[in-house]
Amino acid sequence: MNAILTADLIGLDKLINSDPVAITFFIGYMAMFASAVFFFVERSSVSDKWKTSLLVSGLITGIAAVHYYYMRDFYLQTGQSPTAFRYVDWTLTVPLMCVEFYLLTKPFGAKTSTLTKLILASLLMLITGYIGETSGIDNNIMWGIFSTVGYLYIVYEVFAGDVAKLAKGSNSPALNRAMFLLKIFITLGWSIYPIGYMVLPGNLLSGAFEVSSIDLFYNLADAINKIGFGLVIYSVAISETAKAKKTQLA
Repeated sequence: MNAILTADLIGLDKLINSDPVAITFFIGYMAMFASAVFFFVERSSVSDKWKTSLLVSGLITGIAAVHYYYMRDFYLQTGQSPTAFRYVDWTLTVPLMCVEFYLLTKPFGAKTSTLTKLILASLLMLITGYIGETSGIDNNIMWGIFSTVGYLYIVYEVFAGDVAKLAKGSNSPALNRAMFLLKIFITLGWSIYPIGYMVLPGNLLSGAFEVSSIDLFYNLADAINKIGFGLVIYSVAISETAKAKKTQLA
């Protein structure tokens, strides 16, 4: 048994060393795990009204770390893209990222109706995206259009909807800086996901580059987007906590 296990580990080590996609699964797993620990520990450094925001940031990266652990093993054993695992991860973490928008603006008057709309839009984007990826070439574009509707609604909320209006009227430089960075994540950072979808056979960008390389881009984008998202939240929480302490001392 030990000899078989050793042989398997040697084989996996060789695959990792020769496969950049496999390396990014390991990097993603470790980066997400380390970030989750950081956000959970740093909750003690912020005021009470920001603790939930850091808790959610820790949950996002923690959930992603668990999924990347299993996606890593699945990819190493099969050499195939872990589509189902990835969509389970996104279905849990993307709505939580939408929750972060609500928590950011809650101290400035955000309503639960805004949160509900953001979560529903994210679920529409993800569920229809998964159906499009797994239902065959003939349905890719149709389901992709439905998924894009959900994505564009989130973009609208961040740029011109309730979230944008509350941030603009908050009189908080830290929140406005954060919203500027989150807009970049939503437009540029998240753009890799629809691009990856459109590269699928039969879709609009089919043949633009190898489908097998999609996981490389997904893994890097996930790490940047989820960890970056959390760090932006953390920066606001730290700034607002320091501001509140100064006000109390004045």
